[in-house]
Amino acid sequence: MVDNRRKPKRRMKREKPEFDQQIVDLARVTRVTKGGKQLSFRVCIVIGDRKGRVGYGIDKGKDVQIAVEKAVRKAKKNLFTIPILKGTIPHRIEAKFKAAQIMMKPAPQGSGIIAGSVVRVALELAGVPNISAKMIGRTTNKLTNIQAVFAAFGKLKVKAAPLKKRILPKKEEKVAPKKEQKAAPKVAASKKA
Repeated sequence: MVDNRRKPKRRMKREKPEFDQQIVDLARVTRVTKGGKQLSFRVCIVIGDRKGRVGYGIDKGKDVQIAVEKAVRKAKKNLFTIPILKGTIPHRIEAKFKAAQIMMKPAPQGSGIIAGSVVRVALELAGVPNISAKMIGRTTNKLTNIQAVFAAFGKLKVKAAPLKKRILPKKEEKVAPKKEQKAAPKVAASKKA
C-alpha cells in the first residue's frame, strides 16, 4: 500500500541577523536634468547589535529597497563601539555637527534612556541602558542630528583607573662639583709716550 499523505516540509530556521536596523529618515528626492526629473529615494538608517556596537549609513537608490541595502552596507563600514561602564557611558560629552549640537551624560541605574528623536534610536540600538541626552542645536534636520550623535560617540573614552602610587627607592643624590669660573684675561693697556 502506498502512502500518499503529504509530508510536512521542513522549514529552514532563519538565522537572526547580526544587527538590528531602523530607518531614521526616508525621503523622495529628485534631480533635474536636461531630459527631465530623475526620481530617487534617500535613506538614513541606524544599525546596532544592542551590545555596544552601532553605526549609521545614508545612501540613495532608484527604489526604497535598493537604497536601504546600500545604506546598510555603508553603516557596517561606519561602526562605533561604545564603552559601557556600570550600565551607562563613562563621562559627559558634547559634540557639534553643522547646526546640530548634542550633550550626553551618564545617568543613574534604573533611569533608562532619557532622550528623544534620532538620539533615542541610536542609543537603543547601541544597547546603552541608562543615559541622559539632549539636542541643544537649533535644527530639526534628522541627518545632521544623527551625524552629531555619532560625532559624540567618537569622543567617548574609557576613563583609566587611577594607578596606585608606587614607593620607589630613593636614589643617591650626586652632588656635581662646581665648575670654576675662569677669569677674563686682562688686556694690558699700552703706555703712550
